[in-house]
Amino acid sequence: MKRARFTEEQIIALLKEHEAGAKTADLARRHRISEATIYNWKAKFGGMDVSEAKRLRTLEEENAKLKKLLAEQMLDAAALRELLSKKW
Repeated sequence: MKRARFTEEQIIALLKEHEAGAKTADLARRHRISEATIYNWKAKFGGMDVSEAKRLRTLEEENAKLKKLLAEQMLDAAALRELLSKKW
């Protein structure tokens, strides 16, 4: 997994600066990111506070773990069904 260069605090500070009137091209050049990245961050973190962004990250991590557990359980259940359907 690719390591993030910016923390939630840095992203939200950059977005607040953008909302205050800084131009997107100037922010992108200064922070060495693309303008598309700023717009993607705005779509994801726009209007959030730092604590909300941290909570979002923890919820996303928990959701990923739960999806992995569900997939493993479904695989186990399918294997058991296949095993039981075979005639001995």
